[in-house]
Amino acid sequence: MQELLKSHFGFDAFLPLQEEIIASVMGGRDTFALMPTGGGKSLCYQLPALALSGLTLVVSPLIALMKDQVDGLKADGIDAAFINSSLSSQEMSSVQQQVRRGGTKILYVAPERVTLPGFQRFLTGLDVSLIAIDEAHCISEWGHDFRPAYRELKGVRQSFADVPAIALTATATKRVREDILSQLGLRQPNVFISSFNRPNLTYAVEPKKDALAALLRLLDKHRGESAIIYCASRRATEETAEALSERGYTAEPYHAGLEPEVRRATQERFIRDQIPIVVATIAFGMGIDKPDIRLVVHYDLPKSLEGYYQETGRAGRDGMPSECVLYYSYGDKTKQEFFINQVEDSDEQGRARLKLDQMIGLCTLQTCRRKFLLEYLGEEWPEENCGGCDVCLLPREEYDATEIAQKVLSAVVRTGERFGAGHVISVLLGAATKNVVSWGHDQLSVFGIASQNSSDELKELFASLGSKGLLETAVGQYPTISLSPKGRSFLKTRDSLVLTRAINPNGGGSKLGSGGPAYDVKLFNQLSALRKQIADQRGVPAYVIFGNKTLQDMARKAPRTVEEFAGVSGVGEAKLKDLSEPFVALISGYVEANGLPEYAASPSEKSASRKPASGIIGQTVRETGRLVSAGASLTDVSEKRGLSERTILGHLERLVESGVHVDLDHLMPAPERQHQIEEAFESSGESLLRPVRDMLGEDYDYTELQLVRIGMQLQQAGADPPQRRWGDGPRG
Repeated sequence: MQELLKSHFGFDAFLPLQEEIIASVMGGRDTFALMPTGGGKSLCYQLPALALSGLTLVVSPLIALMKDQVDGLKADGIDAAFINSSLSSQEMSSVQQQVRRGGTKILYVAPERVTLPGFQRFLTGLDVSLIAIDEAHCISEWGHDFRPAYRELKGVRQSFADVPAIALTATATKRVREDILSQLGLRQPNVFISSFNRPNLTYAVEPKKDALAALLRLLDKHRGESAIIYCASRRATEETAEALSERGYTAEPYHAGLEPEVRRATQERFIRDQIPIVVATIAFGMGIDKPDIRLVVHYDLPKSLEGYYQETGRAGRDGMPSECVLYYSYGDKTKQEFFINQVEDSDEQGRARLKLDQMIGLCTLQTCRRKFLLEYLGEEWPEENCGGCDVCLLPREEYDATEIAQKVLSAVVRTGERFGAGHVISVLLGAATKNVVSWGHDQLSVFGIASQNSSDELKELFASLGSKGLLETAVGQYPTISLSPKGRSFLKTRDSLVLTRAINPNGGGSKLGSGGPAYDVKLFNQLSALRKQIADQRGVPAYVIFGNKTLQDMARKAPRTVEEFAGVSGVGEAKLKDLSEPFVALISGYVEANGLPEYAASPSEKSASRKPASGIIGQTVRETGRLVSAGASLTDVSEKRGLSERTILGHLERLVESGVHVDLDHLMPAPERQHQIEEAFESSGESLLRPVRDMLGEDYDYTELQLVRIGMQLQQAGADPPQRRWGDGPRG
């Protein structure tokens, strides 16, 4: 499996739980795998498919995603196909004939198709080795994407009783997990549950005040990057997209009411980086395998925590820092309550109300949002500060809320505990609205007693008092606020109350980590442009060619031969053969044009953590060492050998890394200058030259920096005798 992982996918190691899940599948066991988005679920059936003798059948609801996955597998040298409604009957027949002939390792189908009698007859004539059921939460009514056709998969499972099955999902509470295992009829399955935590995502909830202005600030911060903005209604998606377009952003709406060809075109353009922003209902996203979405915004309140987690999970699937921002207002809550009250089925209404309460709980927290979300999903999170949500990132201050809390609770009591928060807030602010006047509440002693506060402050306070257990919300056609027993005790005893609030609640999004990238950003950008050019020529999304992490590894190592290119993470045998030439050519040209000795110095390793070169040194490298140790200058050696000074420096580093002592004292800069360079290397913690040059300034050239670095390596090696000198033979 390790060999297949490297040869087809170009990876040297498995992600957490992948190896154990694959071992379970290869052992013929039914398997359930819950892994977060971006955690490598697909590999858990794709890799076994290569080792198993027959066909792996993948049931997926994501028709829009099937082609991208098949394109990606083919790019990795794996024969895969899909059958769905996007194909004509002639194309479907052609795929079926191809599958019957053998050779196809993975076939993707939608759940509605796999249960058709005709398709099941087609399957019975095949050598099916594995059944993979993706997005398995769709089988549960308790899940957030219930798909009735998934209920029929149990029969398919029974038709292939001797074939192992694996069910996979990224989002499932304990109740949904139990439902999946039961509904699919998995037999004594091995169950694997990975962490739900997505450490590269930052979560923030912001007040929905001047939301468009706040959204514009957020998009400006992510200008040029891919973003999804979720709205509650079709109309809202169109209005928001239009508002963004009027302000110079390229944005398109997406919802189920648009013509199918319009939706397909929008999704295709987004995947291919032709549209940076899509404003969508939740109809958009499940079929998106785009790894570099940097921002997910919920412009309106999601209906459930599962849906929120799933939708935010579309950000940062490549593991890079990405942002998830939710705009919340009390009005969104009452709007959803209105629609919930229209539901006739009492059980369904109860489930919807519970999900809304849980969602409101996340929005009104004064403690870590990540902890709340993970513990809701059934994962213990011992940390109180995650360092990756607005509550933990934004500075907060404690304040004495005793007096204002007494005013709020008194107003709830005085108005009869039969109104919603909005009405009570109007009374507190002294707003003589029609309802306030008609109920005579403008004559109450509490009318206007909190006029020095803003409406938003009072809304946040109501939420805080609810989370502290002092206020309760009664369910019904119109939600009403009342005091809890704890609230009545507080009002009576006049205890003190300390709450916290954000010092800067309107910061326009949480701050992500500011550490600089450990790769050449300019080279990365050029590699990205080449990737897009090739992807456009082949009619596939850019990430099918290479993912961002693979490009970063290229920009870190700068491979300039096919052999070095094979060492880049994410480059398998098929892509090495197909794509190495244009990328190696670009990198070589970049290194030459920019004169980067940190890349020229050691062809075997370009990263900051440098590995020793091979113990065997070629004759040409040894000759360089002999001449330098004899007192020759770089210029003399360069002219005598017909090689560039950068190549000579590379020879010297090879010698030192291989344990050979070279006399370099005559090449070193003046002692004071040498000392300053050494201090710069030590204080920066870098062995690359560019960061040290940036620190010291343009008065220092790369040649002297590299010489001092070689000298420092010699000093470090001096404590590890015996050392070879330039004339010694190679070690065995």
